[in-house]
Amino acid sequence: MTKKIKLLWDFRGPDAKETAKHHTIHLKEFATLENLVFYKIDIQEKNEMLFSAFITVDERDMKTYRDALKPHRGEIA
Repeated sequence: MTKKIKLLWDFRGPDAKETAKHHTIHLKEFATLENLVFYKIDIQEKNEMLFSAFITVDERDMKTYRDALKPHRGEIA
């Protein structure tokens, strides 16, 4: 069984939620254009001024996503 990796992009400020939501559109577009597998794309709230957009991918695809999209951080899902 392969590990799942969650790649995250953090957005801060009063528009953080909307910016994170918009970023998920680009994550979906990239995955579709590159024919890459992903498990989940969504946002998560840390507080009202900090939201993260994320994509969960297989460990084998992580480098492709990482190198092209430059996430702020990653974690094992």
